[in-house]
Amino acid sequence: MKRVAIVGAGMTPFAEHFALGIKDLLPIAFAECAGSVDKGLDKSDLQAAWLGSMGTTDGFPSGILADSLGLPDIPVTRVENSCATGHDALRNAVFGIASGAVDVALVMGADKLRETASKDILWEWEAMARDMAWDYPLGVIAPAGFALHVRRYLHDSPATREHLAMVAVKNHRHGLNNPKARLRFEITVEQALEAPMVVSPFGMYDCAPQSDGAAALVLVSEDVVDRYTDRPVWVRGVGLGLDSVMHQHKRDMTSFPATVRAAKQAFGMAGLTPADIDVAEVHDFFTGIELMSYEDLGFADRFEAFKLIESGATNVGGTLPVNPSGGLNTRGHPPGATGIAQCVELFGQLRGSAANQVEGARIGLGHNLGGPTAVAAVTILEGPGE
Repeated sequence: MKRVAIVGAGMTPFAEHFALGIKDLLPIAFAECAGSVDKGLDKSDLQAAWLGSMGTTDGFPSGILADSLGLPDIPVTRVENSCATGHDALRNAVFGIASGAVDVALVMGADKLRETASKDILWEWEAMARDMAWDYPLGVIAPAGFALHVRRYLHDSPATREHLAMVAVKNHRHGLNNPKARLRFEITVEQALEAPMVVSPFGMYDCAPQSDGAAALVLVSEDVVDRYTDRPVWVRGVGLGLDSVMHQHKRDMTSFPATVRAAKQAFGMAGLTPADIDVAEVHDFFTGIELMSYEDLGFADRFEAFKLIESGATNVGGTLPVNPSGGLNTRGHPPGATGIAQCVELFGQLRGSAANQVEGARIGLGHNLGGPTAVAAVTILEGPGE
């Protein structure tokens, strides 16, 4: 298989873009991405595109990308895999390039949630990602479903709601410096603990805001990488893991097997271990997911994730900075775009140009979990070095 590199990355701010549709957001993200390619990019270089999108009231997503970017002559493949959609779009593009089918590909993610017309679609998404016989009719939508896991985790481990609050405080502090983040303000542990309850144990600041946005990457094969940059970011590993949809079929509520499986694939492909990761963007749609994912990704031993957040290890400046972008918790979460946005952040981190730069970052990891816990994706990237 050919090696695959990222040579360009860009995204829109994640926000309430009431005046903009997908047709507007895609060109904005693409323009920033193309502008980041060191030696330039001509649209005629693109041989295929993959688009991650849960859905849109604007119309057919693949057609919208081809039309809005003026790319009618290349195949556009739409990918949908719950909150793992963005990383899965990248994964499919990686395989397309690694196989030799194409040398230059565009990978984009986009969703628009903050509009009245999307309300019905949002509920359809909730239904699609859950078991329709039991979970959805009983009200086990995203907050309630993840709350079942985190409540059990807090019961079985030494972690407490204070540790969830510490995750929120960290990510708000990181998001303050990210111009693309939606919630750019700091909070205290006390504010997080005293915030209105959404579903126990999640208060308002434990939850990521629904947002609109788009993100883009340009991937190329090793055969042509020198045409575009002398400082590529290499895709070292990708992984996609699955698990039961219904909570009644899960053997252990204190771990997410989909993440464990995706991480095993990605680390195996990369030939790396969790100890090699310098910076990570980890799924924090709810703060408890980030905490539990430290263990599933291999960053902490069983029930010892709280030690990482207590010690400050996951802060920028710590031994393993997690979510220096602010994460979903402050950046926002348009599902199709989130995984791509994580890789946009890691592209900057590994090239030394991120807003909250992690000194010496060479290996980065991105992770999303969805469905609500039935699918996870992990991507491992390596920077150009000195």
